[in-house]
Amino acid sequence: MAFNGLGMNLGNLSRLSSALTRSISAENFTGEKGKAGMATEGTGANCARELGRGWKISPSVHIKAGETFTLCDIQDSGAIQHIWMTPACWKNQVQAGRHSIIRIYWDGQEQPSVECPVGDFFASAFASVQTYRQVNSLPVCVNPGSAYNCYWEMPFRKRCRITMQNIGMEDLTLYYQIDYTLTQVPEECAYFHAQFRRTNPLPYKEVYTILDGVKGEGHYVGTYMAWGVNNNGWWGEGEIKFSMDGDTEFPTICGTGTEDYFCGSYNFENRETKQYQEFTTPYAGLAHVVKGDGVYQSQQRFSLYRWHIMDPIRFAKDLRVTIQALGWRQGGRYLPMQDDIASVAFWYQTLPAAPFPQLPDRDYLEII
Repeated sequence: MAFNGLGMNLGNLSRLSSALTRSISAENFTGEKGKAGMATEGTGANCARELGRGWKISPSVHIKAGETFTLCDIQDSGAIQHIWMTPACWKNQVQAGRHSIIRIYWDGQEQPSVECPVGDFFASAFASVQTYRQVNSLPVCVNPGSAYNCYWEMPFRKRCRITMQNIGMEDLTLYYQIDYTLTQVPEECAYFHAQFRRTNPLPYKEVYTILDGVKGEGHYVGTYMAWGVNNNGWWGEGEIKFSMDGDTEFPTICGTGTEDYFCGSYNFENRETKQYQEFTTPYAGLAHVVKGDGVYQSQQRFSLYRWHIMDPIRFAKDLRVTIQALGWRQGGRYLPMQDDIASVAFWYQTLPAAPFPQLPDRDYLEII
């Protein structure tokens, strides 16, 4: 069978394929062959006024406050292989990440299969130009100064539409590039999904729901969490649970603790410095710790990711994912925490997919 150009890795990099490589950006909104760099108007037109056409006329787009911009609309068969973007011209870069909503629609579905604030989608809810933190993982990289990169393979059979909504109060300038291939997609390939949730604060003695309502066959491939702690002391004793295929009171998979699930141990503590130790690896990381400054920045916040690339969690009919928020109280007893918790669940599944819960409004999304 001819190689279709999907599932790229070092082991198949030498193989020839008839798949077509295409790319969409502000210099080629359609990805059409031989049609890039032809703009005569755009955000760089004034800078290139002495050089003329072909000299970086349209490197970015403006998205006005309250508007939605279509980044791409591909009507063919293939797969997204890489997305790069960087938001600019915001006074508050953190809010640029929370108030820029990326949505992805597959094969003509009316509801999105991806709906997420950009910062959380790229495992960087608390990062900004002033507080840049590198993320160095296989499917997501964040590079200086605020460059978001995604390598999740996203197959589609008929159509891929990606939009960006600016729900903020300032206009947004966005630089972006979407690299994809046009090729035949095998029957066994499922569709990429990502869903954002936030609960602030988590009610006392309730568990936090990362994902629920999934119907169909698929596999869970990753978790990102932006965790704001509202108590002193250690906060990560809670267990993550995966309930699948008809599980009721008890799940099939139950972890041993929050830092354990994110592939750390013993409070993520550096035993020499007695501080949290940030780390960013191919499959898991504590990518960002926001520490209090003793004045107005009073709360500690933690940015964590765990990718199930080598160990996807497969389900045949349904899936629910929850995590406990547990600290310590007197007498060596667990304390159910009432924290500010947000998450993104990443998974592949068959279509049609169930509609997502309504995304929180701008004020509820905002990080102070």
